[in-house]
Amino acid sequence: MEQIIATVRGFDGALVVVTEPGSEFPELAWGDAFFYYAPDGRMPHNVQPYGTIVTKNYPDDAASDLDPPDRWRVNIHVDRATFRKLTGREPRDVGLPHDYAAADHVMPHPVYGSLGWVAVVNPGERTTETVVRLLRGAHDAAGVRFARRYEPGQPPEND
Repeated sequence: MEQIIATVRGFDGALVVVTEPGSEFPELAWGDAFFYYAPDGRMPHNVQPYGTIVTKNYPDDAASDLDPPDRWRVNIHVDRATFRKLTGREPRDVGLPHDYAAADHVMPHPVYGSLGWVAVVNPGERTTETVVRLLRGAHDAAGVRFARRYEPGQPPEND
């Protein structure tokens, strides 16, 4: 997990937010990481992260069985063609049965797969390079969206 966080921190314009106890983030999110394109280094308030790492089950997201020790999941937003190539499915078909707790496999996100998110529980030898490549692609796509949103030379507004 730390290797992936360090890699994303090395992307130009990346902001990695790792929530911790006592922060302004809800207690449920403590220990999780959120990846943004934010060249000014400030937390954007008008966009979703392009990737996350979650370290526990959430009330509506327990299919990956993340509560046991040393289990975590990387979640990455990808384009439709990449989603199809990685999962063999269209995002709209993610309701089909899947073992969302399987480690070191790229799969549709158990909750947000229909929105083009993929997930990997405990990336290992089989998937770490793919995860880093996907995070790089998601970061670059977020940069393109950022550039379309703001005129050159104008600082972004953080609402």
